[in-house]
Amino acid sequence: MKKLIGHFLTITKHRNRVIANGFHMGIFFHCLRHDLSKYGPSEFIPSVKYYAGDHSPVYEERLNNGYFSKICQHHTRRNKHHYEYWTDYFFGRVIAKRMPYVYATEYVCDVLAASRTYHPESFTGLKALEYFKTHSQRYFINSATYEYVCYCLGEYAKNGWKNLSKKKTKAKYAQIAAKYPDVEIFTTMPLGPGLPPLKGDGLRAAEALDKSKIKLEDQSC
Repeated sequence: MKKLIGHFLTITKHRNRVIANGFHMGIFFHCLRHDLSKYGPSEFIPSVKYYAGDHSPVYEERLNNGYFSKICQHHTRRNKHHYEYWTDYFFGRVIAKRMPYVYATEYVCDVLAASRTYHPESFTGLKALEYFKTHSQRYFINSATYEYVCYCLGEYAKNGWKNLSKKKTKAKYAQIAAKYPDVEIFTTMPLGPGLPPLKGDGLRAAEALDKSKIKLEDQSC
């Protein structure tokens, strides 16, 4: 019950902050639909199971499920403010389409809200920007989307909401979008540090897989 209440309060606090951020950036009504899928059983139930409080339950699910996350698959394929929604796979390549203005802007609101929700005591706009820049090196994200998000987070870090009105951000988005193709093709991806160690069910599954491999090797000619 403690995890259930904790998760509900966390996602609600986060959603309210996204909506508040959307008000500042001129997309308030659009953000009223933000993350509603988190309240459905497909995401809510496993998220309660893997609730940690100071980071996303998706991370914990990955460590306990051989790095595969059903929560993430369900969420990113239903919420257009995630760059993953705008990726496709074709002939062994990853195809990344530019996120439309309203969803890219919602993503900015999301990054800021998540940073404040999980780390309220140390939150700054600069830390949100640094987090995005560091982690996005391993994202299949369109260059225009990346530059626009960096611009908005950078402006927030320097001046708060002052230069992030809808009129200004729309003009900046159009300027950035004109520099890049609408769709980009990725054939390689720079890898980050080694994967974190599995634990719980994920570790047991990995050990079982290793044992099955050993048995198969023993039986080979």
